[in-house]
Amino acid sequence: LDYGDMDTRQPSELSSMMDGIWQNYDEAPVTHLSSDIERRIIHTNNLMLVVVDFYDGPTEAPDPFHHHVHEQVSFIAEGEILLFEGDKESVPLKKGDMFAMPSDVPHTIQRLTKHVRIVDSFTPIRAEFLTK
Repeated sequence: LDYGDMDTRQPSELSSMMDGIWQNYDEAPVTHLSSDIERRIIHTNNLMLVVVDFYDGPTEAPDPFHHHVHEQVSFIAEGEILLFEGDKESVPLKKGDMFAMPSDVPHTIQRLTKHVRIVDSFTPIRAEFLTK
């Protein structure tokens, strides 16, 4: 395999580059979006990873649709959901499944299990998440 120009620096030479780039889940700052929804974030200048834990399921109806200019790729880490995109048929997703959402596409979810954990990646970063 050709990996191009390999980085030959030793781990000790990388430590200053790595400062602040890792986060332990249990120590990550938590934003409580409600009493049953928690959000944890890590980001660089152009990419954001967001872990959202929902403890309010199963829900009787989908959340309201939303859209954003950010591209989104998501991983279902726990639980089961229905994914809704525009007026298309809903798609059932379970632990281990993934989805990608282009910019400005209306979408939402409905939680089918008590606990759902979704790991979202956004580019560009969701600056509004950093102020809430």
